[in-house]
Amino acid sequence: MKVIVGVRFKKSGKIYFFNPGNLHINLKNKVIVETALGEELGEVVAKKKLLTDNELNSPLKKVIRIANHKDIKHDEENKKKEKEAFKICEEKIRKLKLDMHLTEVQYTFDNSKLLFCFTADGRIDFRELVKELASIFKTRIELRQIGVRDEVKRIGGNGICGRELCCCSFLNNFETVSIKMAKEQNMSLNPSKISGNCGRLMCCLKYEQEVYEDKLKHLPKIGAVVQTEDGEGVVDSIETLKEIVKVKLKDDNDETYYKKYNANDLKIIKNADSEVIDDEEKENMAELQKLEALEEQDRKAEKDNEDIF
Repeated sequence: MKVIVGVRFKKSGKIYFFNPGNLHINLKNKVIVETALGEELGEVVAKKKLLTDNELNSPLKKVIRIANHKDIKHDEENKKKEKEAFKICEEKIRKLKLDMHLTEVQYTFDNSKLLFCFTADGRIDFRELVKELASIFKTRIELRQIGVRDEVKRIGGNGICGRELCCCSFLNNFETVSIKMAKEQNMSLNPSKISGNCGRLMCCLKYEQEVYEDKLKHLPKIGAVVQTEDGEGVVDSIETLKEIVKVKLKDDNDETYYKKYNANDLKIIKNADSEVIDDEEKENMAELQKLEALEEQDRKAEKDNEDIF
């Protein structure tokens, strides 16, 4: 068992664990910690607790000290330098005619490295840009290509619900989301209606997915043949959360009609073998497949860029 504290370097950023040593650390304390990039200033967001070695994904680095007035002032000066570096880098990108979009500039606390984050559609040859930036700032330069989700997380904004974006306000990590989730939640399969500001599937699709998965285990699939109090019918649609099933039936005159039933009142005679692809899904299939491919591409990029610290 090891004693740890949780430290965050950015608002709604990932929480990293550090060894507090013998320091008396409280929540919201600013601390200087040892990271892979050198010394960094962060805020304590999780108080001391015990974790087993299995719960720790990597070796613990140390909290060097509780930040003093000088440290905080130095961090503020770094923030000003970052704004200047951002302007200079943008000018260089225009001069070199590079097809890339600069999103963030970040100094390490000890100024041993200057990190430039950018987005681009493909691979960028930025060797000449690195040379020019190194000659200006006289420190180690790193350019890091990030995904569109990371870009939006840094920029901020509001979602279609009117609230601040989840990734900017409280999400520590990006969850894996899929078209299948939207389908199981009976959402429109129009990509424009299930995509967030980043152009990828909305993170909130994940929030209720476990509930839907649990309920769907006990519900018939669309297209299943079921026994109702009015005779045999075929499942037309499902209200998953209410566990209400709309069934297509035929009356004595062989006329088709629809009726809703509580799922508990139905007996499945033959479940559907596969998922039904409706007209909306067929119409948007190419865009949906493209969106799925981008999701997979972003997951790989996010994994590669997970640990800035």
